[in-house]
Amino acid sequence: MRTMQIGMIGLGRMGANMARRLARGGANVIAWDRTAAVRRALARERRIAAAPDLASLVQELKAPRVLWLMLPAGKVTEGILAQLQPLLAKGDVLVDGANANYKDSMRRAAESAARGLQYVDAGVSGGVWGLANGYAIMLGGEARAIRRVTPFVKLLAPPKGWLHCGPSGAGHYVKMIHNGIEYGLMQAYAEGFALLAGKREFGLNMAAVAELWRHGSVVRSWLLDLMADNFRRNAALDDIAPVVADSGEGRWAAIEAVELGVPAPVLSLALAMRFASQGQGDYGAKQLAQLRNSFGGHAVESAGVRGGRGVRKKKKS
Repeated sequence: MRTMQIGMIGLGRMGANMARRLARGGANVIAWDRTAAVRRALARERRIAAAPDLASLVQELKAPRVLWLMLPAGKVTEGILAQLQPLLAKGDVLVDGANANYKDSMRRAAESAARGLQYVDAGVSGGVWGLANGYAIMLGGEARAIRRVTPFVKLLAPPKGWLHCGPSGAGHYVKMIHNGIEYGLMQAYAEGFALLAGKREFGLNMAAVAELWRHGSVVRSWLLDLMADNFRRNAALDDIAPVVADSGEGRWAAIEAVELGVPAPVLSLALAMRFASQGQGDYGAKQLAQLRNSFGGHAVESAGVRGGRGVRKKKKS
């Protein structure tokens, strides 16, 4: 019986834990990351070996090879693929498990096929909890390529936690929409609890409400489970800045809605709220304040610490 062997490229929060889960499931993992300290740390674990460079990683893997990439979308992935593809042989399988635009995945699959390589786009969800609980995996690609990676996917995913969604691009497309939904759900929870907190005269206990809703409520979910735990640890959130980053997937989902002509206001507005939290709406807000002062003489607050009240000034006309 052939030993399961896989190359893992990119050992960030997701990639490192996926390598660990594969190794703990019985696979031999040859891992590479551009940071030597990260490689060395992971190589201390059983069934994981670190390669000093991509060429060494490929040499260590027996053909036909399976290589799984967990890299940032865009230039980083493109650069590593450009280095990697000439090192591979016909029949090798490349899996892109990071967030990538599905259109890029379709193009990369065609480019790989021209070299005799197989390409799988894999949307992966599970975050830092995936090591213990498993990852939900959404796969796109040809059936023969999916068959090659299935043994590894079964180690990474819980039962019923993976799906061959369709042809090349389908896996990352499904993951893109998944993340768009995630944006909307998170925004709805955030707004709801903001309203609860705003009703100060009731003195509502946020942790208690979140815990209540976890049991029997129609809004119960894993995200609510995480919120309930967060409230127990830090209900005031005083040390948290009101800034929310956005990955490319939320933007891509909103653009896709426009291109398909499908109304997706919740997903799009949730994305816009993330932009606002990053200060990208500040200039427009300043213009609104200025206009209110211009036509109605309304007070304008002076610039100060972001999130503070500032000093109210009434501008002269």
